[in-house]
Amino acid sequence: MPLHPPLPATAEDFLAENHLCTLTTLRPDGTPHVAPVRFTWDAEAGLARVMTRATTQKVRNVLAADGVRVSVCQSVGFRWITLEGTATVSTDPPRLVEGIRRYTKRYWSPPPQAPDLAVIEIAVDRVMSN
Repeated sequence: MPLHPPLPATAEDFLAENHLCTLTTLRPDGTPHVAPVRFTWDAEAGLARVMTRATTQKVRNVLAADGVRVSVCQSVGFRWITLEGTATVSTDPPRLVEGIRRYTKRYWSPPPQAPDLAVIEIAVDRVMSN
């Protein structure tokens, strides 16, 4: 489901730039786990996607609780945007293909190949930016 109202064009442009970002998840004990990631933004679906390995701490944190909320933040100089929402993890081949396609377009190369590739999909319902 796309965000309503949609993001301003300046935010969409910023989200298309090639930058390293951070993903914040919560460990089962409630403490934050912040990891550097690359992510893609799908305005039409209202999804941020993070390609990762299924064995990572961030995946374990998302899988630990149904309906878990996470945030992904991109910051460059004084520009920043944070996307928040409910996260799910998938190893479903069509979802992986879509995640890889979008990652490759944004970062000009495919994600590292891994036998346990997974995608964290974040249904974004809150956006903060400057």
